[in-house]
Amino acid sequence: MRVKKGFKARRRRNRVLKLAKGFRGRRNNCYRRANQAVERALDYSTRDRRQKRRDFRALWIVRINAAARQNGTTYSKLVAGLKQAGVALDRKILAELALAFPGDFAAVVKSARA
Repeated sequence: MRVKKGFKARRRRNRVLKLAKGFRGRRNNCYRRANQAVERALDYSTRDRRQKRRDFRALWIVRINAAARQNGTTYSKLVAGLKQAGVALDRKILAELALAFPGDFAAVVKSARA
């Protein structure tokens, strides 16, 4: 008896086409094009999950540096002073303080200078 791979192949193709939903042109309804597009999209999503962490860290550093300069110091001096003072605040929290609570951030800068 001949086996046509009907159910298994259809399920695999439908899974790929479902992932390709929202793509433009033939990439969302032509299996072969959709498969290529989905593979590439999954590769990019894996890469960009790591890239997102780098981007946020860079954003936090820019915000901390701007706030530190308003308080008469620089980012590198602030971080070195915090490390020496034993203040264990990470960059995410420092950036949040600088943005939402400038007075509290000024107190942190003062403790880093002492």
